[in-house]
Amino acid sequence: MPTGVALRDPRRQLFAAAERVLLRAGPNALTSRAVTDEAGCAKGVLHRHFADFDDFLAALVLDRVARLDGQATALRAAADTGRGTVVGNLADALTDLFESVAVAVVGLVVSRDGLRARLRRTRPTGVPLLTDAADMLAAYLTAERDRGRLGPDADIPTLAPTLVGAAHLLFADRESAPPAPAEVRKVIAAVVAPVLTPVARDDFPV
Repeated sequence: MPTGVALRDPRRQLFAAAERVLLRAGPNALTSRAVTDEAGCAKGVLHRHFADFDDFLAALVLDRVARLDGQATALRAAADTGRGTVVGNLADALTDLFESVAVAVVGLVVSRDGLRARLRRTRPTGVPLLTDAADMLAAYLTAERDRGRLGPDADIPTLAPTLVGAAHLLFADRESAPPAPAEVRKVIAAVVAPVLTPVARDDFPV
C-alpha cells in the first residue's frame, strides 16, 4: 500500500517542512523521517530528489541564501533613491532576515559537521547566510557611501559583518518575544553613528 501523498513541488514542500521542524523543535530534531512526516509523504520522496540527507540540508541552506536576492535588490533601490534612512533601512533588512527561519538555519549549519563539510565544497570560507547577509549589507553601505549618506572613510568591510553579528546576537537563542524595533535600531545606530554624514544624522538623530 502506498504511503504519504504526492507532492506537487517536492523540493519546495520538503524545504518548507524542514523549516517548520527547525522552528518548532530545533536542529537536533531535523531528520529525514521528521521532514517527510511533516510534509506528509513517503521517506523515499526525499531520497529521489537528493543524494542523501546532508545533500538535502545543503540545498535547504542554499535556498535560504538565494532568498536574500530580493532583499538585496530592495536595499539597493533604497540607496539609489534615497528612500528611508540608513539606520531604518538596515534595521528593516536585518529584522526581515533574523525574524525568519534564518537564525535556526545558522544553528543547523553550526551543529552538523556533515552539512558544513558538504557546504565547504563550494563555499570554503564563512558561515553561509551570515556571510551572504554581510555581503548584502556591504553592497548597500557602499551605495550609501557613494550617495553621500556615509562618510568617504567608512570602513565597510568591518561595518557589514559587525552589523550582522550584532543583529544575530539580538535575535538568537530567545525564548521570549523578538527584540523591539527600537532596540534593533538603537544597536544599529550605535554601530553606524561614527560614519553617518550630517544629512543622514538629520534623518535619524544618534
